[in-house]
Amino acid sequence: MKPKLRIFLLLMVVAFLSACSGSEDPTSSTRRFFSLGTAPPGGAFFVVGGAVAEVLNQHPGERGWQFTAEATKGTQENIRRLSRGELDLALANSSITYFAVRGEEGWDQAYPVRAVMTLAPNVALFITPSDSGVRRLSDLKGKRVVVGVAGAGFEFFVKPILTAHGVSFSDFTPLYSTQMGSVDMLADGSAAAALLGGAIPTASIVQAASSQDIFFVPFGEEERSRLIDTYPFFEPAVIPAGTYPGLEEDYHGLNVGSMHLITSADQEEELVYQLTRTLWENREELTSKHPAGRSINPANAPRNTGTEFHPGAVRFYREIGIWP
Repeated sequence: MKPKLRIFLLLMVVAFLSACSGSEDPTSSTRRFFSLGTAPPGGAFFVVGGAVAEVLNQHPGERGWQFTAEATKGTQENIRRLSRGELDLALANSSITYFAVRGEEGWDQAYPVRAVMTLAPNVALFITPSDSGVRRLSDLKGKRVVVGVAGAGFEFFVKPILTAHGVSFSDFTPLYSTQMGSVDMLADGSAAAALLGGAIPTASIVQAASSQDIFFVPFGEEERSRLIDTYPFFEPAVIPAGTYPGLEEDYHGLNVGSMHLITSADQEEELVYQLTRTLWENREELTSKHPAGRSINPANAPRNTGTEFHPGAVRFYREIGIWP
């Protein structure tokens, strides 16, 4: 082989190996492909995550990014995978993230994730057939109660609610099911009460209240106020009278943990800044795809739910004058 040809081939190999090495680096400033963790299909997280990825892909900015919304098992998996570098962005319930970043309530460590944007509220409450005898949360004792989907992490906000009202999981028989499955269990008598919720109106509550005579179990006023004062992810939420069949007065409930967009603490600041700006500037477009886009507003997007915001997001919110 001629010397010049040998040198040329050697240079080509070096260039190829360098390119491959750079493309595998997840922190590379030239990286274009990113993942966004959502939740299993069928829930709001999966749909909202798809809408967020679609809007970002339609406005790729200087980076020319391409996002893929990935179905996951939900918040707990998303947090762990962010910390391992397997996801770039994720949706999460802010009550679960609150305990994860502190390494509390069963988390094996303090997970280094940061908030990017607070999104739609999650308004949850217990409902029961009117003839069940349940009129307050303490009446759940000794009953069979649906507390959400197994493994979804509902216990992170259900436990503080019950504790504030003098109830623990050991006081009743906890059952696990989907929201629509919970409605069926109330109808056939296999459950005395069920925790349901999400955006207002929630389809499962509409279904239950349309097909059965339902009672909306109230929170104690003092207990509700104490929860709001203790945990930043709890927030007052009023369900207007008439929202559901049989709801004749305003229901004073709780946002039990807003959906929020999170990333790893070591994510590149400029990238998070650009992503936050893109979602903010195109929030009407996101709203046209899902009502959660309405929550991207000055009062809500930078709202503190107990998880520190990423510096890139803070920089953008300060720049437009809405950082609290």
